[in-house]
Amino acid sequence: MNNFGNKTLAILYSQAKREYFPTEEQYISEAEVFERAKIVAVYFEKVGFEVILLPGDSSLPKKLQKVRPQLVLNLVDSVRGQEHLAAIIPAQLDLFNIPYTGTGMLGLAINSNKFLTKKLLEQTGVPLPRYQLFSSLLDILDVQLKFPLISKLNEIHGSVAIDQDSVSDNELHLRERLKKLFRIYRQPVLVEEFIVGKELTAYLLEGMSKKIYIGEKKFNEAATKYKIATFDAVWRDIDSYDYVRSSGNGILENYVRTAFDILKMDDYGKFDVRQDESGRYYFIDCNANPAFGPIETDCAISHVLKMYDINFDEIIRRLILNASKDEPNLMMT
Repeated sequence: MNNFGNKTLAILYSQAKREYFPTEEQYISEAEVFERAKIVAVYFEKVGFEVILLPGDSSLPKKLQKVRPQLVLNLVDSVRGQEHLAAIIPAQLDLFNIPYTGTGMLGLAINSNKFLTKKLLEQTGVPLPRYQLFSSLLDILDVQLKFPLISKLNEIHGSVAIDQDSVSDNELHLRERLKKLFRIYRQPVLVEEFIVGKELTAYLLEGMSKKIYIGEKKFNEAATKYKIATFDAVWRDIDSYDYVRSSGNGILENYVRTAFDILKMDDYGKFDVRQDESGRYYFIDCNANPAFGPIETDCAISHVLKMYDINFDEIIRRLILNASKDEPNLMMT
């Protein structure tokens, strides 16, 4: 890898304060990024970057103008606790003409609305479970939806509010679940058919080309009735599932490329997919700028790519290579 001496990299992270979030869960999903950013910084320093960490808050514009980094690693997932405001960050970087890694303003804006994401995927033929957006308890359940159904927050990622109670076997349970989510989070709820079968995670990583890496989640035997990546499984009980290398036989890979493009993602993206007993795929979640970090931060991207003999140094190399397509001076020693 080139030596990037005398070049400054700014790592931007979410400024998470407990008062920004309605629940401890959502706060946990955002607050960890600062410690992760410090670990990631060491990897960039090893290749010669001078690294500075900056919070993604109202002070950012002045700090960017003062530092004028040659490259920004954007790890901001929310601003003042709102995921849809994360799109402000790449907008500022574009305004100041500062190159950065990850998805731009439009892609992050799309990413903050799961219903909009599904509509775009639907238009391009990417397979989805049947779904419905609930904006109030008065909404009538679509008769085409078949139980079991899983309910998810429309505007929050990170498996927040996902637990075994998220899956409903009847409408009475679903209504109670919706009532709770509306009361706490005050946002629409996406309800979709729960697909029994395997759960796959696919990463698309750009470099000179778009490469796709797939891992199947293998849940431990203690997993309860519905094997899903709950909040506790993702953030607390790291032994609840592991990854094994998998393949989409070219079919899933093509869907992932289509999804990546239509959702206006850049550099890297994560796609969660269920596969039923007949082998059919269903996209259940898409993440622009998913959690980014080396294996010691327990980020899924490093666990999945490790199965393909790709370490974090190589991931960084590809990100810089992709950024250098428009900024060739980055690759100068």
